[in-house]
Amino acid sequence: MGSSYLILATLAMAAVTFITRAIPALIPQKMLDKPWLHRLNESLPLSVLVLLILTSLAYQELSFTTHLSDAALHLLLAQIGALALVLLVYHISRQLLISMIVGIAAINGLLWIFENFL
Repeated sequence: MGSSYLILATLAMAAVTFITRAIPALIPQKMLDKPWLHRLNESLPLSVLVLLILTSLAYQELSFTTHLSDAALHLLLAQIGALALVLLVYHISRQLLISMIVGIAAINGLLWIFENFL
């Protein structure tokens, strides 16, 4: 099941990517010049990035008995902190690549801080 699922997921992602890239070529230019469509196009990369991060949050191993020194809590806090920094940097710079680099650096830096100081 693992390899067939991976192949199916890859083909589905390729189909969605192809369709979303082909649709603008099929839609009349007059419809593509709508202001709401431009605003959607500007916010789409950040929306996808936030959704990817939110779906990967590690909160399943947490409970009411989790202590501040638990690695699972450190990971969740680092992920939330990195997400906040990504949102802030993207809001300021509007550069997705820079936001991703900041997010990667932030999650690793925050995990190091939590490991060494909490």
